Amino acid sequence: MSTTSSTDPLATGTHTVEIDGVTQRYHVHGTGPVCVAHSGGPGIFWEYLRMPALEEHLTIVYPEPVGTGASGRLPTHPHGYTRARYSRFLTALIDHLGVPEVHLLGHSHGGFVAQYHALHQPDRLAGVILYESAPVTGPEHGAEAMRLVQEFAARHADNPGLPEVVEAFQNIPGISDDAGTTAVARGLFPAYFADFWGREAEFAPVREAVAATHISGLGEDHTPDVVDDRATLGALTVPTLVLVGRHDFICGVRWAEELHGLIPGSELVILENSGHFGHLEEPEAFAKAVTAFVEATGRN
Repeated sequence: MSTTSSTDPLATGTHTVEIDGVTQRYHVHGTGPVCVAHSGGPGIFWEYLRMPALEEHLTIVYPEPVGTGASGRLPTHPHGYTRARYSRFLTALIDHLGVPEVHLLGHSHGGFVAQYHALHQPDRLAGVILYESAPVTGPEHGAEAMRLVQEFAARHADNPGLPEVVEAFQNIPGISDDAGTTAVARGLFPAYFADFWGREAEFAPVREAVAATHISGLGEDHTPDVVDDRATLGALTVPTLVLVGRHDFICGVRWAEELHGLIPGSELVILENSGHFGHLEEPEAFAKAVTAFVEATGRN
């Protein structure tokens, strides 16, 4: 592993480090204890996860997950981006940062990565924040998401923006390139909020800025990287905060409560006026919950 960054690895700004021959780009903002924030998707560019209210209390390291943005691509792209691979990159990045331990925040698919990393590489973690995560993917998870999407559509049946959201859901199975992935991500965006259309002027610029890379969700051998951590989360030893928005349809309260029940000693915080993006919808409440957890679990 060799770095291409000439500055302190935790200096504010943009950095790169080479991991397994692949460029890993990351960004540092804020001040305080170090928290690495792994964004979701897989394939969604990192910018949507900027958390300015949290940066007032913590030094946030935002990796651009390998395969997205200015980070490099695997030779097997768009395949091979498994949780084990993302975890390997996290291990190398944390080593590169040069601090004894960090907190790890994972949002959405990044939460799946964070809980995998906490189970398999716990030694350098002071705590893990599972932000809109779930213990499983697959048919059960999909059925719950579909149920909540149908409720969302019923609530907004008369909204002129609804057909675009519905069309994006229908286009998911046909995604095969970056442009299609970005179009679906932007199309789905309102469904991820407690009240997108009520605050559209505030959130529309974020929607327009969303970008994504097509990542298949398959391993190098083209088998699905399915999540089912129910049998192993009871062995998780890293202090854990489970954080969820009351109105999230994709990794909602049902899954947060299940994670909380499975992980010994975990803390559960529900943001009552948020969907999938509590850091955008309730930034102060979000930052307060995460900061309190970090302060309670940090050992530095």
